[in-house]
Amino acid sequence: MTQIKNKTVLITGGASGIGKIMAEKMLVKGASTVIIWDINEQAMRQLAQELSDKRLIFNHVDVSKQESISAASSQLIASLLIPDILILNAGIVTGKYFQDHQSSEILQSININVLGCLLTANAFLPKMIERKSGHIITIASAAGMMAVPKMSVYVASKWAVLGWSESLRLEMKSLQTGIEITSVTPSYIDTGMFAGAKVNFLLPNMKPEIAVNKIIYGIENNKKFVRMPILVYLIPFFKGILPTTWFDLIVGKGLRVYASMSGFKGRK
Repeated sequence: MTQIKNKTVLITGGASGIGKIMAEKMLVKGASTVIIWDINEQAMRQLAQELSDKRLIFNHVDVSKQESISAASSQLIASLLIPDILILNAGIVTGKYFQDHQSSEILQSININVLGCLLTANAFLPKMIERKSGHIITIASAAGMMAVPKMSVYVASKWAVLGWSESLRLEMKSLQTGIEITSVTPSYIDTGMFAGAKVNFLLPNMKPEIAVNKIIYGIENNKKFVRMPILVYLIPFFKGILPTTWFDLIVGKGLRVYASMSGFKGRK
């Protein structure tokens, strides 16, 4: 079991969306310190006004840049604020066909969604191992488990980060470090990030509060995976037993997963 009370929690992308809700829940559960890393200074100021809690620490960090991560993490380590719970939540999506991407958009997605996770974890992990305790949570995506048209770069980034997270879990177990790893693979969450995406009753646009409650339950109970909604648990099974053409027909076209990004607008 991972205890939240009296623990130090760091959340990347923590000033908005599910990151913000997770920060609020961590405070309610008694975390001693909740550190928010975000690039949006206005959102951090607004969150500070809304919560007005002395346990909150705000760092302006661009997780797409190694120097920004290094500077912020070094300062925290020097202040002995080494996260007990590290939630790698920051992410972006560009909903368009691959050939329509600018090279800068591809680089930004990979830098934030993949390198932001790896470099942030890498900055704190040696100290967590030295302490022999900690919990790293990667907010990946159901898109890290199956392909979706008009989401190719996002899918690539989530496949990468999910594979890394699972490998890290096995490494930490093999080395008996005491570090827990949880990989989270939600479908669409109604935060505005996927505004315009088409959903159905099997893949609903989940309420952020429900998603966060499931994530926190997974953290507290040291779950290896938190997948939501229930259909996401079936993706590996269906991909394992069905020929690709059948999978495309049943899941992609029948459940209209492959058409889910056709009306994508995203967060403004």
